[in-house]
Amino acid sequence: MNVFEKDKTFISGTYARFPVEIVKGKGSLFYDAEGKEYVDMGSGIAVNIFGFCDEEWIAAVTEQLHKFQHTSNLYYQKPCVDLAEKLCEMTGMKKVFFSNSGAEANECAIKTARKYAEVKKGREYYNIITLNNSFHGRTITTLAATGQEVFHKDFTPLTEGFLYADPNDAGQVKKLIDDNKVAALMFETVQGEGGVMPLSAEFVKSVTDYAQKKDVLIICDEVQTGNGRTGKLYGYMHYGIKPDIVTTAKGLAGGLPLGATMFGDKTADVLKAGMHGSTFGGNPVASAGALSVLKRIDDKLMREVTEKSEYVKAALLKMKGVKSVSGTGLMLGVETVVPAREAVMRCMENGAVFLTAKNKIRILPALNISYELIDRALSVLKKVLEG
Repeated sequence: MNVFEKDKTFISGTYARFPVEIVKGKGSLFYDAEGKEYVDMGSGIAVNIFGFCDEEWIAAVTEQLHKFQHTSNLYYQKPCVDLAEKLCEMTGMKKVFFSNSGAEANECAIKTARKYAEVKKGREYYNIITLNNSFHGRTITTLAATGQEVFHKDFTPLTEGFLYADPNDAGQVKKLIDDNKVAALMFETVQGEGGVMPLSAEFVKSVTDYAQKKDVLIICDEVQTGNGRTGKLYGYMHYGIKPDIVTTAKGLAGGLPLGATMFGDKTADVLKAGMHGSTFGGNPVASAGALSVLKRIDDKLMREVTEKSEYVKAALLKMKGVKSVSGTGLMLGVETVVPAREAVMRCMENGAVFLTAKNKIRILPALNISYELIDRALSVLKKVLEG
């Protein structure tokens, strides 16, 4: 059997994979089993921040591999501690809990918010407000937090205690706070799986001001928007707010599984020994990779991300088959005349790999992608859309 046949035989059929077997990559290029070259405009869904096989990242990871690859969280280890310190320095948050994924980071945030509210207000203050069209993970609890019925229908009953408001409807959020016993308000600053839709600045300021007034915690889900993706280290930084909890994963470790839940002043000491844990969380190899990534997310790179974003938007809006462009930084959604998945398939046939989000083409390239490769990928997309 070939790889496609073995996959179908031995791997759970949860993915509608594209018919490409990746065998190697470098930077923003990868190659399939036949040697065909592709420009990668998806970076493993916002994971390969500096593309494939980044030399500095490989060196950091390899150095740690030669020391020790894992130890349980019953002991101390420097890479994990150094990474927590770096995250706190860069964000102003106070403490960090490490896990392995965005869903786990969000689970930790939800647990922490409920415990905080129980201590401060009472056990009945367990509700979390999230937004319709959001996406927060695929565990039973983070599915419940996700404001999309399509993700709920196959797995009910879900964890109770989640309330949903429409994005950019501050009045609706405030009414939910007033009418319910609420622990936290949780949102993505750009709804990624929901179609790459940024929240308005007015909405974010209004609801976070009100939440703070009511001692309702603010949780920012930065799983996809984090680690430089939007042109700031974390998406909330565009809005001038100070969250109580920030979650991230995906690009944090540059290709290794690592999630982080960061706690502000109110939440730093909520979790006590035995309340939460993770076997692999803060793995030293993943932490070494993450330190390599974070040390390079500086003002210069963020300016480049913003400049590339404007460049890509301008090019897209000149294409005849483009109806609209949404998003921030190098996290863009493109509404097209040609159905998104069909367009992505045709682009792939011509050597450029894009993603989808709802009815849109989603663009999430490595942050250091060259203009030459951007032009190459966009020329393929233009050809597909304009036919």
